[in-house]
Amino acid sequence: MIKYVFTDKAPKPVGPYSQAVVVGGWVFISGQIPINPLTGELVKTPFKEAVRTVLNNVLEIVKSAGGDVSNVVKVTVYMKDVGKFAEFNEVYSEFFKDHKPARAVVGVASLPRDADLMVEAIAYVGS
Repeated sequence: MIKYVFTDKAPKPVGPYSQAVVVGGWVFISGQIPINPLTGELVKTPFKEAVRTVLNNVLEIVKSAGGDVSNVVKVTVYMKDVGKFAEFNEVYSEFFKDHKPARAVVGVASLPRDADLMVEAIAYVGS
């Protein structure tokens, strides 16, 4: 059985997709860009603030599915400028602390709304 996840604490989907779906305790979170959920505005600068925004959006979706940061098992990051990887990694390390989900980082030419990064994730919250 599929459960669709929605929270007002993360950006509303702008197309025909869900913020996340839960199947068998697994939470599949759609790609999130750094949009402030209160204003709907894209956060671009400073870059570290954009990273915090997008990670917080992912976390709010995980929370609405019944989990927390420790439930995240896989993160995929899409970045327009992998030269900013050190800045990204600094915020990412602060965010996840000792929790170390599997991760992939992919350099891309463009992202929706001309965002600098997008993050998708998988979490496990049990059945």
